[in-house]
Amino acid sequence: MSKSEVKRNLKTLLKDISLFCAGASGITLRRYQMAVAHTVIESVLLKRGLNIVVMFPRQSGKNELQAHIETYLLAVFSNEIAEMVKISPTWKPQSLNAMQRLERVLMGNLIMRGLWRKENGYCYCVGKARLAFLSGSPDANIVGATASALLEVDEAQDVRIEKYDREIAPMAASTNATRVFWGTAWTSQTLLARELLAAQEAQERDGLRRVFVCTADEVSAEVPDYKKFVSAQVLRFGRNHPMIRTQYYSESIDEQSGMFPATRQAMMHGSHVWQDQPRKGCAEDVPQYAFLIDVGGEDHAESSLSEQQRDATAMTIVEADPSGLDDEGLQAAVYRVVHRRLWVGTAHTQLYAEIRAMAFQWQAKALVVDATGIGAGLASFLERNFPDKVVRYTFNRATKSHLGWQYLALVESGRYLEYTPREDDNQLQDLFYRQLSGCDMKVLSGPEQRMQWGVPASARDPLDNSPLHDDLILSAALCVALDEFPWQRTQPTVIVPAADPLLELDQGF
Repeated sequence: MSKSEVKRNLKTLLKDISLFCAGASGITLRRYQMAVAHTVIESVLLKRGLNIVVMFPRQSGKNELQAHIETYLLAVFSNEIAEMVKISPTWKPQSLNAMQRLERVLMGNLIMRGLWRKENGYCYCVGKARLAFLSGSPDANIVGATASALLEVDEAQDVRIEKYDREIAPMAASTNATRVFWGTAWTSQTLLARELLAAQEAQERDGLRRVFVCTADEVSAEVPDYKKFVSAQVLRFGRNHPMIRTQYYSESIDEQSGMFPATRQAMMHGSHVWQDQPRKGCAEDVPQYAFLIDVGGEDHAESSLSEQQRDATAMTIVEADPSGLDDEGLQAAVYRVVHRRLWVGTAHTQLYAEIRAMAFQWQAKALVVDATGIGAGLASFLERNFPDKVVRYTFNRATKSHLGWQYLALVESGRYLEYTPREDDNQLQDLFYRQLSGCDMKVLSGPEQRMQWGVPASARDPLDNSPLHDDLILSAALCVALDEFPWQRTQPTVIVPAADPLLELDQGF
């Protein structure tokens, strides 16, 4: 079909995409999906060579829309040679998932049944038209592929800019093929963010729409169930949590910034008071306490943000309020910090004895222990006294990133609350907030969406210019592990301490 013929038949062709989906597949595209489909198809058929950016929230039908556009273009170009290429950040699972999605649409489309074939394990053909799926991972060898009609980059926020510029962009150069960058918001340093800015500037110059940024509100207007889903996520994580902002509201976040600005610290302020001993409850209100222990002695993660050796052990005591478990939206406990301790240079035999005694005093229902390195010994000895109550947490790059994201979720959703300190003793509370103010976060590129966080090695305490650590923050963040614990309203079993021969040993672990 010549370009002039395409222009004459464009309205019919664009109308056909709706009929093609509804009539042949029983699928009705939503309004925000149709706008994207029309722009992509028009650019391909008229050979405009637009760079189109589509930023949709999670679970809003982005991948299904891709498969329907791809199926339609395979049908339109079946009588002429047309090469299309789709890049995903990884081959497994992302490219494989994309191929399975396309196959479902092809097999569910009455028109396309029996007309398509698969070649070489990664190419889908209809007549002379061909769509190839390739990996955009840094080590993938994809040089030489050609996209004469369409080049798609899915989850473009996770594809490295240098990989795209060096190996992917040239695929569409010889024919100035249409390029579509699909994804969700992340930082301002990603390929998707770069192409979004360029597309916005081009759109302002010539008036041709290239940018489609959709939020959860727009999807919710057409899909009531989606509104319920997102509302539950916001309730769980908080509207300002980076994951909510990026994944559902298409708002980019800075690559590196303070992790606990004043607004986030304010969310931590509770109305309850500091306690030097467990409070007395009643039959209907039995306090349930958990100990969160960050063990000093060595660094927790290979992070460029925090490389100093840790010589302090920090412990945070929280009271779990299980009433949130009955909340249909929240379905999770609320944790109120009531006490904290900090030991500097304390022998582990003495440390064990003190924590053990306090755990019996407070009738601790859970003890989350940093079991990294030397912390494993303390965790083992506590397990002897408190079987089924010790939760080990081992730090590495992945687990520390997970801890950071989930701790932010607790704070943003109002499920982590700090105590009001006593007027005569608020030194540890003040230190905790100074550590929060000095804590940085760096969001890394890549599909894992990992975060490095901590107080930088160069940070100094503004109070006395001494090195500023993050022991108290790490201890508090271990609260995340408590979500896996079976909190109950019933009165917990009282634990009576027995003689412990380990306390008679005058040696470390």
